[in-house]
Amino acid sequence: MTTRLTIALAQTAQRVGDLAGNADAMLARRAAVPHADLIVFPEMQLIGYPAEDLIEKPALAVRAQAELQRLATATADGGPAMLVGTLHKDAAGALYNAVALLDGGQIIAIRTKHELPNYGTFDEKRHFRPGPLPEPIDFRGVKIGVPICEDVWFPAVAAHLKAKGADLLIVPNGSPYEIDKDDYRASKVVGARVAETGLAIAYLNRVGGQDELVFDGASFVMNGDGAMVHQLPDWEEDVRMTVWEKTASGWHCQPGALCALEPAPGDTWHAMMMGLGDYVNTNRFPGVVLGMSGGIDSAICAAIAVDALGAERVWCVMLPSRYTSTDSLEDAADAARLLGCRIDTVPIAPAVEAFGGMLGDIFADKPVDITEENLQSRIRGVSLMALSNKFGHMLMTTGNKSEMSVGYATIYGDMAGGYNPIKDAYKMTVFALARWRNANKPRLGLGPDGPVMPDRIITKPPSAELRPDQKDSDSLPDYPVLDAILMGLVEEELSVDDIAARGFDRAEVARIERLLCLAEYKRRQAPPGVKLGKRNFGRDRRYPITNAFRTA
Repeated sequence: MTTRLTIALAQTAQRVGDLAGNADAMLARRAAVPHADLIVFPEMQLIGYPAEDLIEKPALAVRAQAELQRLATATADGGPAMLVGTLHKDAAGALYNAVALLDGGQIIAIRTKHELPNYGTFDEKRHFRPGPLPEPIDFRGVKIGVPICEDVWFPAVAAHLKAKGADLLIVPNGSPYEIDKDDYRASKVVGARVAETGLAIAYLNRVGGQDELVFDGASFVMNGDGAMVHQLPDWEEDVRMTVWEKTASGWHCQPGALCALEPAPGDTWHAMMMGLGDYVNTNRFPGVVLGMSGGIDSAICAAIAVDALGAERVWCVMLPSRYTSTDSLEDAADAARLLGCRIDTVPIAPAVEAFGGMLGDIFADKPVDITEENLQSRIRGVSLMALSNKFGHMLMTTGNKSEMSVGYATIYGDMAGGYNPIKDAYKMTVFALARWRNANKPRLGLGPDGPVMPDRIITKPPSAELRPDQKDSDSLPDYPVLDAILMGLVEEELSVDDIAARGFDRAEVARIERLLCLAEYKRRQAPPGVKLGKRNFGRDRRYPITNAFRTA
């Protein structure tokens, strides 16, 4: 029995559905660590995670088995064994979230996920059968337990593996980013399992964006005494060589580099960068186009895009109307100049006038109201989509979570587009992020040093500028109040009375709850955007569109 193992932890990206490409990438990673005994890859590395209903296609399981066998055959060269996250289909046709140990040209062992998450972003019970409590894998005389992601969030699997003689635990993960999740993973999850079992744990997470989810990596190794001995970086791929030794007190990992993780709110900025960048690049858009209003939401989206893609791939377009202020025109131009990206101006007045003429007879006996405001927004949406169609750039939308919560957005207008990096960021979060970015350049950002938007964009009262002297506060509570109410309604699922008990006006809270419910149909038609918190609109929070229930 060996007393020393070298294990490479491959914190890597995946591409959902690209089985051959994922397999090729794993083989390249393996070739780069020829002296390792074992290289480990994240959860579902072969098919990509989450694959959603793609899992149900019979051809996927067939191809996954063929690619897994190709990987296994490659290990006949005597190099590192591979521990690969994959889809497994048993003889009875049941599907499992699994890992496979490949060594010596063969598939040595398959272990399946026992705890299937079925909350928030996860629908694993829709696709997979839960596996039995897994046995350790005997690898060159060492008993390695492999809890898969959710398996380590509860005591049962780790306790079972300990009872069955596991020497150490390796945990492949597909754990999406959420604000403040890093500390929770390390202290409340892995730290708890280490304390219960006394076993060292290698926690390996994937990295990269997948539609609304973004995976932050931040893999680590914790020894049986609770000491953190390796910390991989967040937000970038890495392969970390770890050396394990058997001592009188059991197996432990030799210390290595402890990378500093991004503190808040820089971690949130990196999440938005990665979500947008991977969405644009994976779907092969040449760049992005967005409406630049001179307001904070479009300015911060432009800055995120420049940091993610580079200034040369970001196209800002100003679409002024008769209500657009000189300040907004100046601020939009200054923000584009600070970012170094292209900006063009397309006045919408001729189109507004044309629509007024087209609809004038029908609207003749009706007063001017929100219809005319929304018409301006929809003209802007049509114009931006035309640029997107003609030149191929993906149209970004720029509405924040506060606006999307209460329906303060125009369907088929400013909601028209392909992706929204601030969809899950409340307005006060947007303000905080804008101030942070003006004072800091993100570690992995491609944008400029120094401020990326004029200070006036951050300090002036928010306005849609669709009527004279309009301000958001004309129809909404001030954003500190609105966001606090929405946090209670959306993130905490509190009733109107619960929130009113915190000191808020009950009638105002009831009005916001009503707006929140009425806007569900808009949110169903909104583009995807980066998940940041625990209850994003989309995968986390799924309410009926037609819904008469209110708590007031």
